[in-house]
Amino acid sequence: MADMLVRLYDLPPAADAVAAVAADGTVVRRALVPERPVVNRFVATHFSPWQAEVDVCFARQPVSCFVAARGDELLGFACVEAVARGFFGPTGVPPAQRGRGIGRALLLVALEALRDSGYAYAIIGGVGPAQFYARHANAMPIAGSDPGIYRGMLR
Repeated sequence: MADMLVRLYDLPPAADAVAAVAADGTVVRRALVPERPVVNRFVATHFSPWQAEVDVCFARQPVSCFVAARGDELLGFACVEAVARGFFGPTGVPPAQRGRGIGRALLLVALEALRDSGYAYAIIGGVGPAQFYARHANAMPIAGSDPGIYRGMLR
């Protein structure tokens, strides 16, 4: 899976995506440190290969994990700078919640956080849904980036 590059200075506004999901009561925001156990359980249940990366994001100040929730129900997450500086991911929305704009809102809020930290570009590492990232963040494949930073990773 190749990496993708995002021009952070050319992002669609996150506010529109956040407002769209807010219509059904979904809130997208930066996670709080005390929410770490809740997010860890969610990731362990739905996206277990990414537990270590999400955990790193809660050790950062400010926390570099973003969540989407409706009431007390966690609907998805997105992280930045878990594996390397300027990287987006991991991110996940369970299948039952997909197609509602939650992933798009999380993506754009997280990418805006990178932009607000001073980055002009972000890398989405080891992309699965390339069409999703191309459509919602104008991401483009990086030639020769497979396996990229994950080369030689212990499994």
